[in-house]
Amino acid sequence: MTLGPYASFIVTSYVSVATVVVALIVWVIVDYRRQKARLRGLEAAGAIRRSGRSTAEVQ
Repeated sequence: MTLGPYASFIVTSYVSVATVVVALIVWVIVDYRRQKARLRGLEAAGAIRRSGRSTAEVQ
């Protein structure tokens, strides 16, 4: 398979896109773990989630 005279541009573009996608995936994973840790800290401190309660507990 030949990419012609634009081979370096095509390959560079694909590598750039792959790098950005991998960076975004890593960022989402790290942020998810950070948010889970923050939530555990808040729950340990006594904070409760309103979404976790039933309507009987709210009233």
